[in-house]
Amino acid sequence: MDTYGDMVTLLLCFFVLLYSMSTISEDNWKAIVQSFNPSAVEDPRVTEGAGGPDADNSGESGRMPAEEMQEQVEQDMQSLLQQIQEFVQQQNLQDAITVSQDGGKIFITFSQSVFFAGDSPVIRQEAYPVLDSVSDMLSSVAESLDEVRVQGHTARAGEGPNRVVNDRKLASDRATNVVIYIQEHSVVPPSCLVSEGFGEWRPVELNDTSENRAKNRRVEMIISGRDIEAELEEQGGIQQYIVMTS
Repeated sequence: MDTYGDMVTLLLCFFVLLYSMSTISEDNWKAIVQSFNPSAVEDPRVTEGAGGPDADNSGESGRMPAEEMQEQVEQDMQSLLQQIQEFVQQQNLQDAITVSQDGGKIFITFSQSVFFAGDSPVIRQEAYPVLDSVSDMLSSVAESLDEVRVQGHTARAGEGPNRVVNDRKLASDRATNVVIYIQEHSVVPPSCLVSEGFGEWRPVELNDTSENRAKNRRVEMIISGRDIEAELEEQGGIQQYIVMTS
């Protein structure tokens, strides 16, 4: 009988131990992470107050902070769109810069002449004020940005395709140089900045006239806002951490 009682006691202790290991608080999780790496810090872009499916995230208004943050993201994106549109009008750049919005994303198209000369990937001095203004506007809503994707496009110069190396490299270098400038002159998280080069292969017009070729030579910027709900699902309710490196 004593042996049976000891076995039941041991089983009870075993299941209590399993249960204690199956739950972990956010504070304990932070302590564990930082004990292994003291330089680990919280990702400032992670939503605060995300405690998982059972957490009570309702505030005085009876709404979840995630919903309020998503509203702020949408307001910031609308504000950014208005800022860019007003800048284009004030600077009389309607012929060189077009702005639109679709599906929650902001699309900006810069003609080649805004940033570059001829077949050069080097940003013109005259383009700095435009890029400075764009960088400032992006900085004003940096916490609401998910991605700023910059794409470089060229135009077919002759009857046949352009030389592949020159075509691809020119498009990629132009997009990369714009991204580098924005990264150096804004507070947008570098992880949000993406550059792509498509060369001549995504034209908006036929390359049959000089006017159409000028339209195809362009830099496009696609700006998207954060999806707070998707971020929370991806995080699984556990605060994420990043390691700050020099």
